[in-house]
Amino acid sequence: MEAHAARIPPLPGRIDAEVAWGGSDGSGVRVCVLDSGVDADHPAVAPVAEAWSITEGEEGVFQFSPDTAGDACGHGTGCCGIVRRLAPGCELISVKVLPDGFTGSGAMMLAGLRFAIERGYEVINMSLSTSRPEFVGLLHDLADTAYFGRSLIVASAHNLPVESYPWRFASVISVGSHERDDPELIVANGSPPVEFFARGVAVEVPWPGGAMITATGNSFATPHVSGLCARILSKHPGLTPFQVKTVLTAASGGVGAPR
Repeated sequence: MEAHAARIPPLPGRIDAEVAWGGSDGSGVRVCVLDSGVDADHPAVAPVAEAWSITEGEEGVFQFSPDTAGDACGHGTGCCGIVRRLAPGCELISVKVLPDGFTGSGAMMLAGLRFAIERGYEVINMSLSTSRPEFVGLLHDLADTAYFGRSLIVASAHNLPVESYPWRFASVISVGSHERDDPELIVANGSPPVEFFARGVAVEVPWPGGAMITATGNSFATPHVSGLCARILSKHPGLTPFQVKTVLTAASGGVGAPR
């Protein structure tokens, strides 16, 4: 049997937030936000390294081209702004999979995720999910492909008690909200499938047209974790998704339900 070995970067025996991401700004790490697009000129978001849109062609074939239309509803701009705030040095990429605003097709979401994985983006933020059973198997396979290819998917848990995906897959980092105002406070959950809680209540986020609004929801907790993951990978290059989860857990503010 052929042996597969990889050089795993060493980590200190005791890991806290300072060891995990302290002093790092996410430089050298690409964070892809699958969402409604982005206002690339917003001062709280710029610079945006890449912005892509998807169109469905004949026979259901999806095509990708540079996105010149911007954000369809503001949701993507808000998520991108949080990533930029937490990891100011990262390369920010937008892939628009919600062309009609807050809604989109499961097939388009899968196409966007496949595109992001094939391009090897290190962190993929998914503040969205699908509950359509016909997409679950394909989505699970894509999540595994990302996991083994070292693309880290960070996905929002549904705000309602709905069984949706990909956040329920063990190969992704799943995120819910806590009410604390510390943007770097991550709480590990001892009772998954939601694995981590991050700031997601009354968060100030950028909105198209240069605006700022206050928003609440797991959608906005998720990019907090994506930004910190970018900083972990920038400070400790070469970590696997499993190792990043381990570092997040070790550096969290505790294990249990958020207060």
